[in-house]
Amino acid sequence: MTKRQIIGLLPAGGQATRISPLPLSKELYPLGFQDFGDKCNWRPKVVSHYLLEKMQLAGINEAYFILRSGKWDIPAYFGDGTMLSMSLGYLIMGLPYGVPFTLDQAFPFVQDAVVALGFPDILFQPEDAYVRILTRLDVSNADVVLGLFPTDKPQKAGMVDFDDEGRVRLIIEKPRHSDLRYMWGIAVWTPAFTQFLHEYLTTVKANSNLSQLPEIPIGDVIQAAINKGFHVEAETFSDGTYLDVGTPDDLVRAVRYFAVLADGESELR
Repeated sequence: MTKRQIIGLLPAGGQATRISPLPLSKELYPLGFQDFGDKCNWRPKVVSHYLLEKMQLAGINEAYFILRSGKWDIPAYFGDGTMLSMSLGYLIMGLPYGVPFTLDQAFPFVQDAVVALGFPDILFQPEDAYVRILTRLDVSNADVVLGLFPTDKPQKAGMVDFDDEGRVRLIIEKPRHSDLRYMWGIAVWTPAFTQFLHEYLTTVKANSNLSQLPEIPIGDVIQAAINKGFHVEAETFSDGTYLDVGTPDDLVRAVRYFAVLADGESELR
C-alpha cells in the first residue's frame, strides 16, 4: 500500500432526521459488542467503531471526524482515539450544503496526504476493503479509487458505470431506475483530488447563492473531476454488503443481524 501519509475523514454532519428522535448521535448507535478478553466481559460497540477498525487494518492510524455543532457526544466517547490505538481529531463543519463542503473543512489538515473517506453511520464488508482500495490506488496510479458494493436500490445510492479494466466512466446519483449493479460506498484519493475538490467548491461559493442550491453530492464532484480528465478507478466487492443505519430499513436489518450474532455467542459461553 501507499507509503504516503493516509488520513481518514469521517463526515458526521447529519441530523439523523430519518430515524429521529434519538438520544445520541447516530454515529454512536450501539450495534454488537466489544470483547475485552475476560470471560463475559463484553461491552456495547458503536457503529462508527467498525469503520475505524477497517481503516486501522489498512494502516490508517490518524482520522478526523467532521462534526455538526452540538454533536459533542462523539468526541466525548472516542476522545483522542486511545481505545483504538489511533489518533483522532475533531473538526466543526462550516457550510451545511452537503458532504463536499463538510470534507473541505479538513483541507488545511489533509491537503498533502492520501485521504480515506468513510461514512461513520455505515456498516459494510469486506473487512479488508480499505486495504484493497489503497493497493489499487498505488498499482493503478489513479487519482481516486472507489469501493463498490452490489445494490438493488439505486435510488438510495451513487451508481457507478466502469469499464472492464475498472476505470470509472460515470457516476449517477440516486437514479429512480438503473441497469447498473454497483454503488460506491468508500473512497481513497490523492492530494490532486483534494485540491480539485477545494477549488471546485471555491468556484461554487463565488458564483452561487448556496442557500438556494440543492445539496451537492460528493459523487457529483468526482464526476466533475472525471470530466476534467482525472483517473478514477473502481474496486468491486462482489460479495460485499453495505447497510446505512441512518435509514429505518437498514437499521432494522443491522439490529436483527447483531441480535442473532449475540444469541449465537451466548450459546457458546
